[in-house]
Amino acid sequence: MAMDVDALVDRRRLRRKVTFWRVATFLVAALVLIGGLVYFAGAANMSKRSAHIARIPIEGMILENRKTLEMLEKIGKSDAVKGVIVSINSPGGSTTGGEAIYNALRKLSEKKPIVAEMRTIGTSAGYLIAMSADHIVARYNTITGSIGVLFQFGNFEKLLETVGVSMEAVKSAPLKAEPDFYSPATPEAKAMLQAMVTDSYNWFVDILAERRDLDKSKALELADGRVLLGQRALQEKLVDAIGGEETAVSWLETEKGVAKDLPIITWTTTESIEELPFASRVSREIGKGFGLAVLEPLNEAKGLISRDLMLDGLVSVWQAPVAADKKP
Repeated sequence: MAMDVDALVDRRRLRRKVTFWRVATFLVAALVLIGGLVYFAGAANMSKRSAHIARIPIEGMILENRKTLEMLEKIGKSDAVKGVIVSINSPGGSTTGGEAIYNALRKLSEKKPIVAEMRTIGTSAGYLIAMSADHIVARYNTITGSIGVLFQFGNFEKLLETVGVSMEAVKSAPLKAEPDFYSPATPEAKAMLQAMVTDSYNWFVDILAERRDLDKSKALELADGRVLLGQRALQEKLVDAIGGEETAVSWLETEKGVAKDLPIITWTTTESIEELPFASRVSREIGKGFGLAVLEPLNEAKGLISRDLMLDGLVSVWQAPVAADKKP
């Protein structure tokens, strides 16, 4: 009996020790996390407040994004930003999205020297954005150009007939809601769309001629939708130099007097941690793991749908041709 009591006492003591060390470990980990947040958030905050070159990434499909425009406005107001590198790796996107960013960067160029650095690809609306800069740098093999405008629409009439579905519509006028997806586009509808595309295309060509100092005839020649590698784009005056970010920094130094040894800090539309209240920083970091576990599957599912299919209106985007499968 005495042995049982002693064993029970020892077991309780051991349990209390284990509980103590668990709590202590948790507290130490929490203190380390909080200390790290304070240190890194403070360092990030100080870095954007000290003199630097701002890197603005333009990547993937270009859409109209209010947060991007707000960020560009904020960069323009920052005395710490001495120069701007627009880092482009995009095939293009919506024409209005490219237009909005182009206009915002032109406004920013009145306050800050801007150089564009095109990486793997800078075409269509991506190249439009590059033209907002005072200088364009591209790699030797950067895919460049594809200057033009596109309006695409599909027709599912035969598919609907196959499944036994017919569509009817009552319109206020013949061109209302044209083209639709269930009947062939009328000549009038195609003429309307062609007029839209032509107006937008002429606007694009005028920007090309003005920003790249080209004759209108030469601008029209280059704006036939062709793509070029960076070295050929240099010959055609679509870019100013061959190189990467180091070449862009060198131009800022030699032409705009920006100190070469300034740090380059990436500005993004994601809310930076130093801008959050301290309690939010802690809860955000602690909850990040849980959030990733829940959101990652959803993000993977969204990736199954091409963003090309979600673009509305006129688009300026380069689409690499896909060879059709040949049957033997």
